[in-house]
Amino acid sequence: MGTVELKSDLHKILDRIDNEQLLKTIYDFLKQRENAKDGQIWESLSAEQKEEVLLSYEESQDDKNLINWESIKKKY
Repeated sequence: MGTVELKSDLHKILDRIDNEQLLKTIYDFLKQRENAKDGQIWESLSAEQKEEVLLSYEESQDDKNLINWESIKKKY
């Protein structure tokens, strides 16, 4: 799916949404992403937070640490 088609589909979806709060949330999200620079979130983390993210990523590479999607759906 190309950029033009993605934009067109987004417009169609947005046109069908009547919930003003949802539209505001989507707007805020997109506005924030429009102004964000690559790596901005990472740079805002403390050294301890960065360590935790990297450790979590490393642990996620081991299949025994992963939780089945069906189990998560049942739990929540």
